[in-house]
Amino acid sequence: MKTYLVTGAAGFIGSAIARKIIHQGNNVVTIDNLSTGSVDKLPDGITFINGDCQDPEIIKRLEGYNFEAIYHIAGQSSGEISFENPIYDLQTNAQSTLQLLNLAKKINCNKFIYASTMSIYGDVLRLPVTEDIAANPKSFYGVGKLASESYLQIFANQFKMSTASLRLFNVYGPGQSLTNMKQGMVSIFLSQAINSNHIHVKGSGKRFRDFIYIDDVVRAFLETENSLEPGEHLFFNVCSGVKTTVRELVESICNYLDSNISSKYEGNTPGDQFGIYGNPEKMHKIIGDWRKTEFQKGIEAFIKSIT
Repeated sequence: MKTYLVTGAAGFIGSAIARKIIHQGNNVVTIDNLSTGSVDKLPDGITFINGDCQDPEIIKRLEGYNFEAIYHIAGQSSGEISFENPIYDLQTNAQSTLQLLNLAKKINCNKFIYASTMSIYGDVLRLPVTEDIAANPKSFYGVGKLASESYLQIFANQFKMSTASLRLFNVYGPGQSLTNMKQGMVSIFLSQAINSNHIHVKGSGKRFRDFIYIDDVVRAFLETENSLEPGEHLFFNVCSGVKTTVRELVESICNYLDSNISSKYEGNTPGDQFGIYGNPEKMHKIIGDWRKTEFQKGIEAFIKSIT
């Protein structure tokens, strides 16, 4: 039986990863400040520490553990919110990563796997986006995530730690919060449709994204741990490779709910990318290929889980 640190396990992605690791017969410790997560999402059997990953006193409480790997999932994850409080965004993303990397070095935990984001790319001209494109983030959130990737690279080079930055595209699926209206395009629209029979889209319906189902994301994280070599820093897109417009997303939600839902396209979101979808080839080369969940099936499963 091994012990893992999975930060943010009261949230959407962190809870799904922690639950899978526990199901495989291992122990999991988590840090979560419950700012967007919920204790109801914490998997049974987890060791829960309520606090911030950037808090040195919280980090000290972990020094007695012997972690097989650290999965750093926690952090402020909204581009919109990062404009409201860029200092907090920096603390929860970049500062927390550096604190945890120092912990890993101190306790000789040699595997560190990080939830990065496609937001580091900003607006790109060549699509689908590949990892060799220069990063040019448009939000404070993207800047903090990119800084964390650099920290991981340095710790791999200087201290022979095995690190990985998984650049997540638009993750969705069962377990995603329907109350946070500034994070998660699919969950925001779905919440609006269910609660008010109306979807307000901030921006053009021609904008597009790459939606990746939660089960596929969990698999990518766990397979990455198995693929890491000593002193290596991996970074790659976690995406479906499929371009889906915002209008197609809205229409899918309306069709599956089978109700008279209106929609309005008005306004904008600071730092929002107009359109992006990823090339998953590097991910397949590193952790193997598999049949990812088709978007329509994923949307159907998500809606069935909450209706």
